[in-house]
Amino acid sequence: MGYQSINPTDGKLLKSFEVLSNDQLEKALAAAESCFQTWKHKRYAERAAIVNKAAALLRAHVGDFARLETLEMGKRISEARGEVGFSADILAYYARHAESFLAPVKLHPKVGDAHMESSPTGVLFCVEPWNFPYYQLARVAGPQLMAGNVLVVKHAGCVPQCAIAFEKLLIDAGAPVGAYTNLLISYEQSDRVIADPRIKGVALTGSVAAGRSVAACAGQNLKKSTMELGGSDAFIVLDDADLEKTIPWAVWGRMFNGGQTCCAAKRFIVMDSVADQFLARFKSALQALEPGDPMDEKTTHGPLSSESALQQLLKQVDAAVQGGPRC
Repeated sequence: MGYQSINPTDGKLLKSFEVLSNDQLEKALAAAESCFQTWKHKRYAERAAIVNKAAALLRAHVGDFARLETLEMGKRISEARGEVGFSADILAYYARHAESFLAPVKLHPKVGDAHMESSPTGVLFCVEPWNFPYYQLARVAGPQLMAGNVLVVKHAGCVPQCAIAFEKLLIDAGAPVGAYTNLLISYEQSDRVIADPRIKGVALTGSVAAGRSVAACAGQNLKKSTMELGGSDAFIVLDDADLEKTIPWAVWGRMFNGGQTCCAAKRFIVMDSVADQFLARFKSALQALEPGDPMDEKTTHGPLSSESALQQLLKQVDAAVQGGPRC
């Protein structure tokens, strides 16, 4: 499986990347393990200096990072800038608070003395999705690096340039080689990484199918794992709702990031007494969205992330219409 960066706005190939060879993968894992042996002994202030620098670099180059994710997965440029800023805030937050979060906690047993302390775990393997190319990385990199762990990360195949840019961000911020490593690897190599004894934990954000696969492999190898999968969140409208406030939030809940959000409003449950009025106003608000180039500030509805995402959505619409609803 190669990695392709394709602009979803016009379908043009931007760049292609080959997967790592097994030898290159081995060197990356060895570097991560070697880095952990020193990184875990760094003082919080030393780690924080690097993570804070990464946050500052994100803020200083918001436009560059935002433009790259708009090119790769079609996020509207204003939303992209917001994500970059939010990612910087996450890094800075954990740089500021990690030491207090992880401070030893004195316990009060009936007999004797006891306390609870947190220690670094080791090399962690993260599998991340394309819908928030920087936020999904920042939310694991910030806390884990500050905790003294190091990361090897497989990002989604359609955002390789964003993945490479985030790794470079941390290197530019002063992170040692191996602290954060982007892996351009295949699915088969992912299983190899999970099974590797140097990997002490596995985290995935993605689809249910991907979660089943990664969790199964982690379980077979007795690795700690966390899975954040998609949901079916409900947007509930009761009969006392102020529709002037409700409709904009309903549109945002369904259409933010082109609707490509795991916690998007995927079901609307509306009381009969306000259903007709809600539907009419909701439909009108959706029709007012302006499809177009996501680089254009005037565009209010950008493309889906890929042609395959479009084809999947069209099939869903066809299946729905066959079941009776009107399009």
